[in-house]
Amino acid sequence: MDICPVCGLPKDLCVCEQISKESARITVRLEVRRFGKQTTVIEGIDPKGNNLQKIAQQLKSALACGGTAKNGTILLQGDHRDLIKDKLVKLGFNSNSIEIQ
Repeated sequence: MDICPVCGLPKDLCVCEQISKESARITVRLEVRRFGKQTTVIEGIDPKGNNLQKIAQQLKSALACGGTAKNGTILLQGDHRDLIKDKLVKLGFNSNSIEIQ
């Protein structure tokens, strides 16, 4: 039986990911990149407690856009600031900790 090194609970009962989701201070902002391309940047999600690739994949499929997760941030193609808060809340993040800029 595997035991989580952070919380000491068995892997199937581990609450580390849920705790990191609730305590994250997430900022969502828009960047205009080369050639006027708009990119939604999501910062503040702890990469140690969460799988950024998995979260990025879920957001990309829910918003029907391209994107990637690198250097602790998630980049989504296009302006999704109006929809992203609902999608992050559905993924388990606290709505009070999400700041849209």
